[in-house]
Amino acid sequence: MTHWPELSYARWAPTGKNLHMWLQIVGKSRLAWTPWLNHSWHAAFYITGRGLTTSLIPADPHSYEVVFDFIDQQLMIVVTDGQQASIPLKAMSVAQFYERFFDTLSMLGLATAIHDTPNEVADPVPFHQQTEPGAYDPVAARQFWQALVAMERMFTAFRSGYIGKVSPVHLFWGSFDLAVTRFSGRTAPLHPGGIPALPDTVTQEAYSHEVSSAGFWPGGSGAEYAFFYSYAYPTPDGFANAHVEPAEAFYHETMGEFILPYEAVRSAADPDATLLRFLNTTYEAAASLGQWPREELECVPGQPRIPRPIAS
Repeated sequence: MTHWPELSYARWAPTGKNLHMWLQIVGKSRLAWTPWLNHSWHAAFYITGRGLTTSLIPADPHSYEVVFDFIDQQLMIVVTDGQQASIPLKAMSVAQFYERFFDTLSMLGLATAIHDTPNEVADPVPFHQQTEPGAYDPVAARQFWQALVAMERMFTAFRSGYIGKVSPVHLFWGSFDLAVTRFSGRTAPLHPGGIPALPDTVTQEAYSHEVSSAGFWPGGSGAEYAFFYSYAYPTPDGFANAHVEPAEAFYHETMGEFILPYEAVRSAADPDATLLRFLNTTYEAAASLGQWPREELECVPGQPRIPRPIAS
């Protein structure tokens, strides 16, 4: 059975605030070297058996990978020329982490320049100016990662039931959310932008096509708990009033999306099935009300070792 750890927001919040900034710093190093992919997919992190990874970054003169290891509590930088270095994950300011990370890259011959101000946060302060002491609770960080492992399993199962365009399961460092996105295949109206500290051109490219997107957010900015979400862009008429499951799910008018508290999943008799009901019913509401060509896009969920049947 999938392990769904308890996520105490009160315990997690100080660590989460700091970790968000650390992920932005490392994520921007990947952004600096990687050719732009559709919908900013080149910038995200991925879940691993030890934490989070950038995957291989195509730098010059050597490619490298950065891993947040939440088992040994260290940041690992592994270079394709055989070099590697680590930075302990412990309480420190954002400015200290920023300095240590880029000093280590320089030591490895991978000097990298980034735009040193956070994205997608209100009133952003440059990383090097965030000198206040930063919290880091290794237990809270590990529980967060273990929750992501459980989610990745179920998001991947959900992803397998779609033969249309669908994103990887990945964590965006700007918004700090794990996401999986299905596409109708049709272009969308130009997004109005307006996301704090994010160029409108980035937002507009990300939402260039119709989507039904679901994911997880660990809380913050007025939401004092972790939750799953699901939204559509453009939002079809009637979406807010659609029937979705489970009963604990609701439409958040301010956020413009359906919300399901993490605790409602974790405490359910069958957490996996509960989350899948939320993912499936919110997608069905978006696709049906948006008149997506569902018969061309959907398929039976994938099974291990069984090739997907080819329609005759």
